[in-house]
Amino acid sequence: MVATHAAEHVRNPAMPLDLSMFEGHAVNRSAAERRASTLSARRSVKKVYQAAWLVNAVRMIDLTTLSGDDTEGKVQRLCAKARQPIAPYIMDGLGLSEMDLTVGAVCVYPTMVPHAVKALKGTSIPVASVATGFPAGLIPLNLRLEEIKYAVGEGAGEIDIVINREMALKQEWNQLYDEIAAMREACGEAHLKAILATGELETLRNVYAASMVAMQAGADFIKTSTGKEGVNATLPVSLTMVRALRDYGDATGYQIGFKPAGGIKAAKEAIAWQVLMKEEMGREWLEPHLFRFGASSMLGDIERQLEHHVTGRYASSSRHAMS
Repeated sequence: MVATHAAEHVRNPAMPLDLSMFEGHAVNRSAAERRASTLSARRSVKKVYQAAWLVNAVRMIDLTTLSGDDTEGKVQRLCAKARQPIAPYIMDGLGLSEMDLTVGAVCVYPTMVPHAVKALKGTSIPVASVATGFPAGLIPLNLRLEEIKYAVGEGAGEIDIVINREMALKQEWNQLYDEIAAMREACGEAHLKAILATGELETLRNVYAASMVAMQAGADFIKTSTGKEGVNATLPVSLTMVRALRDYGDATGYQIGFKPAGGIKAAKEAIAWQVLMKEEMGREWLEPHLFRFGASSMLGDIERQLEHHVTGRYASSSRHAMS
């Protein structure tokens, strides 16, 4: 695969709905589960190589706070962590003191966007905002579109929307396509990440079809979960979505990003998902413009593992708070 720098990345322009690209497409669940189970086992990384994979994972984290008790101060602390995700003494020990390491983005609720924009001023870290009645999305479409416009107007450069799960479950693909297309238009220049809430879609066939509809409607990323479902990101579901974006790329020539989210907490999971992308899509998908993690606590575990690599000792988790 020929490498493409983020600056050269061509945004997905959308296309008319084409049911033939996914209707009748069978997904073998047992085969997907078997393939997913072999990914980490086939590629075991240790020592300096493990440290390198973990540092790379930091670059692709959407550092997130989506709590009812979010405040300006909490967002400011999160943004400070986004600016300097790994402690300087650990970076020195890794020989990376000159590296300008930051996370991929900071993700917040729409009303928190102005605080994040202010706290990240002078950096290249984008602010992402959930919208469209996150996490359920069960409010009228006009209100969902207005929420997107509000977040963009406040400075969000990325919008994480939720799809209408009822339409996906009833396979009302035309209606789902129209809604996502309207959301893409409301985003303007802001990139759109379509959250499928895969734990609520019942079948991998629905996951594949919803992925295709979202991409045809103009999604820049497809994302597994809101983090609020009973079942969030899993490797078999992620494999199904990744195969869909690969098929879409083969058919159209456009590269779509992927974002697993929800329940991703351990450093070893960061490696497992990167292995998935490397094995299925190639090295190019280990860059922030094509791959992100939706996470909050995972960064603390990554920092803890990197400190162990540098010092040979495990610090208590309280030493590496999220913010």
